[in-house]
Amino acid sequence: MTVHEEQAGLILLIEDNRSIAEMVGEFLEDQGYSVDYAADGVSGLHLAVANSYDVIVLDLMLPGLDGLEVCRKLRREAKSATPVLMLTARDTLEDKLVGLEAGADDYLVKPFEVRELEARLRALIRRDRRQVSAGLLTVGDMSLDTATLRLTRAGQELTVSPIGLKLLVILMRESPRVVSRRDIEREIWGDMLPDSDTLRSHLYNLRRVIDKPFARPLLHTIHSAGYRLADLDAEAAATAEAV
Repeated sequence: MTVHEEQAGLILLIEDNRSIAEMVGEFLEDQGYSVDYAADGVSGLHLAVANSYDVIVLDLMLPGLDGLEVCRKLRREAKSATPVLMLTARDTLEDKLVGLEAGADDYLVKPFEVRELEARLRALIRRDRRQVSAGLLTVGDMSLDTATLRLTRAGQELTVSPIGLKLLVILMRESPRVVSRRDIEREIWGDMLPDSDTLRSHLYNLRRVIDKPFARPLLHTIHSAGYRLADLDAEAAATAEAV
């Protein structure tokens, strides 16, 4: 089996700029991928729901239905966990937060090198195909069933993005140990590390779901060290009892 065959996957490209679509499509097919194409959001959403793709490459500005709405409908209505790589000309932190909150897994700003796009696709495919051992992970009053990906806290079912689930698996598996930023990024994205805002944006969105509605936080930033998931009140109570 060739390297390209090992890396290949089925990609859905939703992009209204014909020259960009042709460039990306031809390059990916040369690398051994199969590529389906849609030039507008409505057609792209139909293909995304009707078929099983390894990654969806989604332009933000689309006719009919913009990329954010396509992504939201995929996640919230179709309950799709297919990785989404969003393409956009917007490069502010707020734009990235909006895209990631809508359910995108990664973010690439135009103009981009097509080789970087392919490298990010490979990282998303490797991450998505990596199997998580079955079991129940629990930290405080939050539990994640790694077989069904059902997440609950205090009996309330929560919905987070696919990257958010990956973050939780890593942090819950290692809890209460601190996990470094570098270790998290490498486990999720492999060698093709994202820009400095991407992990922070995913953690921000994750906190909004798992911590903000509840009385005490579980996700903690340890400055200059990394991140940990822990019930600090329970830890303090256990320490007091031991003393």
